[in-house]
Amino acid sequence: MRQGSVAPERTIDLHGHTLLSAQSALEHALARAVADDVRVLLVITGKPPKPDARGRGLIRASIGDWLGTSGFRDRIAAVRHAHPRHGGNGALYVILRRRRGG
Repeated sequence: MRQGSVAPERTIDLHGHTLLSAQSALEHALARAVADDVRVLLVITGKPPKPDARGRGLIRASIGDWLGTSGFRDRIAAVRHAHPRHGGNGALYVILRRRRGG
């Protein structure tokens, strides 16, 4: 992951969403990724806000809580910052556990 050699199998871009629609889109993307047994989901959130940018970066700030309360939280193995090739500070890898027994 650190070298960017693992390509995400699926990507969701949350730019332009409201908080509510971003959370819904993320949950839908997780549902599809789990159903398709995807291992790495790339979530594009946008760059973290600059210290003087008020009201920006709310989606990025909420991602951890959303993943922690997701109906698919038991399938999430890890969340990592993306390699610059995949968006760097503006994106995250959500690593999903594979289905058991299949």
